[in-house]
Amino acid sequence: MVDDGLVIRLEFQYDDNMKNLMTHIALLRNSYQHWLGRPLMPADIDDQAAVAWLDTASFGLVSHGIEADPVFNYANRTALQLFEMSWAQFTQLPSRLSAGPVEREERARLLARVARDGYIDDYSGIRIAASGRRFMIRNATVWNLLDEQGAYYGQAALIPLGTML
Repeated sequence: MVDDGLVIRLEFQYDDNMKNLMTHIALLRNSYQHWLGRPLMPADIDDQAAVAWLDTASFGLVSHGIEADPVFNYANRTALQLFEMSWAQFTQLPSRLSAGPVEREERARLLARVARDGYIDDYSGIRIAASGRRFMIRNATVWNLLDEQGAYYGQAALIPLGTML
């Protein structure tokens, strides 16, 4: 069970209701299990506790939707720190802008590979924080998100701690 103080803090941080956040986390978990055949987090964690578990995870976790120019719709605390953004800033950012102009072509190839294969677990690349600082991501896992009916819902990435350049 999650401490009530933590739940209140999470609801404020994400500026979203807990039910929607728990639904999104379930989608991340289920899609990860589907494609990689292993759990994203301990299987015995309920949906509410999963929100807190991911928020304090030692890896970054982000996702974007299916807009024509996909916009980030989730980031845990580690990812927000890597990108030096608040939840409100990050969830308005088109995901393509997380990479510099030179890196965007490589990013597009990566996303096409994920779309074709369902996931990759060997992505490395340079990303840009809000301050303009660049950081290197190594061995990230990127996977397609599927809703309960199996329809494409976006993509997510698990980011091991980045290295500032």
